[in-house]
Amino acid sequence: MKKVFIAGILSLCVAFAPAAASYADEKKPGGVSDSELAPSARSAILLDAETGTIIYEKNSHDKLPPASITKIMTMLLTMEAIDDGRLKMTDMVRTSDHAASMGGSQIFLEPGEEMSVEEMLKGIAMASGNDASVAMAEKIAGSEEGFVKMMNEKAAELGMKDTNFANCNGLPAENHYSSAHDIALMSRELLKYEQITKYTGAYQDYLRKDTQKPFWLVNTNKLVRFYTGADGLKTGYTSEAKFCLSATAKRDGLRTVAVVLGAPNTKNRNNEVSRMFDYAFSQYSKHSIYKKGEMLGNIKISKGAVPELQLQAEQDYSVLVKKGGKTADLRHEVTVPKMIKAPITAGQVVGKLSVYQGDQLVKEFELKAPADVKKAGWWKLFKRTTGQLFHVD
Repeated sequence: MKKVFIAGILSLCVAFAPAAASYADEKKPGGVSDSELAPSARSAILLDAETGTIIYEKNSHDKLPPASITKIMTMLLTMEAIDDGRLKMTDMVRTSDHAASMGGSQIFLEPGEEMSVEEMLKGIAMASGNDASVAMAEKIAGSEEGFVKMMNEKAAELGMKDTNFANCNGLPAENHYSSAHDIALMSRELLKYEQITKYTGAYQDYLRKDTQKPFWLVNTNKLVRFYTGADGLKTGYTSEAKFCLSATAKRDGLRTVAVVLGAPNTKNRNNEVSRMFDYAFSQYSKHSIYKKGEMLGNIKISKGAVPELQLQAEQDYSVLVKKGGKTADLRHEVTVPKMIKAPITAGQVVGKLSVYQGDQLVKEFELKAPADVKKAGWWKLFKRTTGQLFHVD
């Protein structure tokens, strides 16, 4: 099928490090050594949450016990269920004997006790409740085993090749592992649900506030209080995993994700994540290509209920650029088919947006159909054909 290029040349004064590209390489670290940002961590990664561009990594594909960072996937599947209407924040979740029996970090749920989905999310996000995690798993999938299957299916969908989940809360278990790289992938996915930072970014709250047994929640991630812009995501600790953290912070429109696994203590863990954040915000910025809602072009539709599909930016499209140094030109190209045949499904990939630095591809975005387009009926096609013949609508 012939392709048509809707090309735009951006003459930009984009920051460029001396003798280096003006963008962060998507596959390679940003030119810093392992010892500079996360010297004590067993594994680490730092990336731009929007584009996935990796700024720094250290042993990022090592398969390690993720401890309670596992709960990021539990929260992700919960948010998906809310988003597609299978759950509401106000739905009540009953605690089974199995859920109540969880040890470790917990919100001390009693067998038979009920809390809303929102309260359970608070208990998971802030207090790292193992019991709340299992209760939510059973609510969504009917059993923890069924939920773990969903977790692994979602991990495969996200391309988490270094991961296998054996439970929903991260308690030590055989064959339960992940990597800093994979944790960053699921953290980015969770952050697509902007409401989640209401819970992961809160420093303190209450459960059972107006009862005889109020439970004070204090976020296990102290960076949400002490690092400007930090609003998540999840801490973890077991004797095997050591101290772990997947954190996110946002400043000046740039949201970053930093993951540290296997740090020796909380001080080192928090210091190294803070150091990664400092590096990202001081050295990089985002350059906008298209804003959400801007027109990208049109595609003619063969035998469709409508004759053409208007493509709009479904999100902000940007690239990560290095601050300071030389300047260079970026250019972008929107590539779509000249014509596409109906029917078309909303979300169907119909083209791509490519961003180049000279001849080198910097970033590529999939462009998706904004709505369903059904096949036109024979009468509509007949009227359309005769209208073209006689120049009438």
